[in-house]
Amino acid sequence: MPTISIIVPVYNAEHTILETVTSVQNQSFANFELILVDDGSSDDTLKQLNAVNDPRVKVFSYENGGVSVARNRGIAHATGEFIAFLDHDDLWTPDKLELQLIALQQNLEAGVAYSWTCNMSEGGDRFEVGHSPLFTGDVYTELLRSNFIANGSNLLVRRQAVESVGGFDPTLAYCADWDFYLRLAFHWNFVVVPKPQVLYRQTSGSMSSKIDVLEEETLFVIDKMFQSAPSGLQNLKHQSLAIMYQYLAGMYLADITNLYEVQQAGQKLKMAIRLYPNILLSRLTQRYIIKCLIMQLFSPKVTKYFIQLIGVARNIGDPRLKHESH
Repeated sequence: MPTISIIVPVYNAEHTILETVTSVQNQSFANFELILVDDGSSDDTLKQLNAVNDPRVKVFSYENGGVSVARNRGIAHATGEFIAFLDHDDLWTPDKLELQLIALQQNLEAGVAYSWTCNMSEGGDRFEVGHSPLFTGDVYTELLRSNFIANGSNLLVRRQAVESVGGFDPTLAYCADWDFYLRLAFHWNFVVVPKPQVLYRQTSGSMSSKIDVLEEETLFVIDKMFQSAPSGLQNLKHQSLAIMYQYLAGMYLADITNLYEVQQAGQKLKMAIRLYPNILLSRLTQRYIIKCLIMQLFSPKVTKYFIQLIGVARNIGDPRLKHESH
């Protein structure tokens, strides 16, 4: 029986999935099963998956149900004592599973292990280390503030911990990761491997049309979690909301094409500052403000070039979510 079950929800990933599978096959810890859940792909993804020659690889195909449904289907097939999740376009360093498993074996009270993330360009040719949190033990308070886990390819979780919180919420398209992590943190301790082990692929131009839905869903998750949060933590809600609006501003600024998007980014920043004035001390907020001001004077193309020259306002912050809705 495998020690670790790795669950990969897959949807129209013909350009990235084999690289993702290879990064799993190259793990220094080899006693795993790789559960690939095809979520109704319409390209050559399923054909590629079925051609993978590895007895540890298991492919399941379903009609499209969304990423959360696909992950839950993978959980139902898992037989390992530990469960890891990996998105179909992300990669792991070869020691990811080994070091996270050691961390959990050395910390028997912990139910979840996470690592640091390295942001990767869409083409996989540029890398930059992202946020490097060191929260361990009871991390619930920190997760209420923001999703420091950053993406859906990070965790290694004890099977009993996954079963205790009931998997991913199938009604959520964009915030399912953060919702899942919060429920885990409410019941289980976390342990960190202080090393970049997750290569998070950043895709461009895919989210600007969905920001309204993202905002609505994030507000739903925040409201839900603070309804059940202890009274002593209720004062964190404004900070959590402010970080959300800061993030949404970054979404608009990431691939901006017109003045309307600049104005929307500015409005989100104003909301963040009004809710939590101390967010002005954040260098990320300061960079976004500078970028907004410059974009009101110059075209997006000129602004991007100028920003690169002066080295501010890179849109690599503390990613709250991995945006996949399938």
